[in-house]
Amino acid sequence: MAEPGEHGKKGGRTTVSKVITDYVQGLSNEHKMLVILKAQLYGGTWDPMLDDLVNRRQGKPYIFKLVNRINDDIERIESMRKFEEQHSIDLADYVEMT
Repeated sequence: MAEPGEHGKKGGRTTVSKVITDYVQGLSNEHKMLVILKAQLYGGTWDPMLDDLVNRRQGKPYIFKLVNRINDDIERIESMRKFEEQHSIDLADYVEMT
């Protein structure tokens, strides 16, 4: 069985901690969009996306046009990255990519 805060296999099925399930279910559409962009456009890492947002905010060249709420997105990313690190997960494994 997985340790608290981790996910693992149990009886052939993947078990997910309640903390992770609750966190993912509480993500807003804006949060989920950022997770999807991270997975599909930024190689599964937050740093290039954060660089794009910071560059855009500073009027420097950036790769992808994201949303107008740059500061909000940066805060969302920092919060989600912290959660991923605390639980050794990638939220893209839990957010539907549709």
